[in-house]
Amino acid sequence: MTTHVLGDTTVLTGRSLRHIARSPDTIITTAIMPVAMMLMFVYVFGGAINTGSGSYVNYMLPGILLITIASGVAYTSLRLFNDMKGGIFERFQSLPIARSGVLWAHVLTSMVANLISLVVVVGVALLMGFRSSAGVLDWLAVTGILLLFTLALTWIAVIAGLTAKSAEGGSAFSYPLIFLPFLSSAFVPTGTMPGPVRWFAEHQPVTSIVNTIRNLLAEQPIGTDIWTALAWCAGILVVAYVFAAVAYRRKIS
Repeated sequence: MTTHVLGDTTVLTGRSLRHIARSPDTIITTAIMPVAMMLMFVYVFGGAINTGSGSYVNYMLPGILLITIASGVAYTSLRLFNDMKGGIFERFQSLPIARSGVLWAHVLTSMVANLISLVVVVGVALLMGFRSSAGVLDWLAVTGILLLFTLALTWIAVIAGLTAKSAEGGSAFSYPLIFLPFLSSAFVPTGTMPGPVRWFAEHQPVTSIVNTIRNLLAEQPIGTDIWTALAWCAGILVVAYVFAAVAYRRKIS
């Protein structure tokens, strides 16, 4: 049974990846907005923002990476919505394939597409002067956190894709996710914010994730931020997966 599910998921993932290969503009579009933000913040606002020692591109890159992911998962929702409306799901149900493989194919495609976008953004950051003294283990930890965050947001995208009434509605869920890093430590220290905003910024999930990635890349102590970040990512993932599974069962029942 497990082999059957894995085989079906692999085939369906290959189908989704071929669609992206034929239309790479989704990855390009996903990377363009974060890169534009990075250019604007570093070369326009960076000189007016005091983040202590170190270059501003080093400081704000973790937040840009999270925005890249939030922007990328919107296309996952859109692809899923288009498959639903195009009758692909009904055709798949008539075939002897694992039903869960359909969703997991979209999830794995999202992971691959977002990883490519992240590599593009980091490449541009290197051209802009980003430098890190982090070792291999630190980079592996950063990659692991980003992939876990991507997986959590992707299952939120699955919910949106399954329940949306229009293509626009399927991708609109990503706007709050893209905006959330601006109310965190991603671009300015939380200590500069007024009371209520500072409290929210310090207790929302993005801040702990950003702080963990930033400290890993700078080889600084990460403290308890990493456990908070992992707890947020895992909690969001579990809740989103449960709601996505319920929405999927309702759609195919």
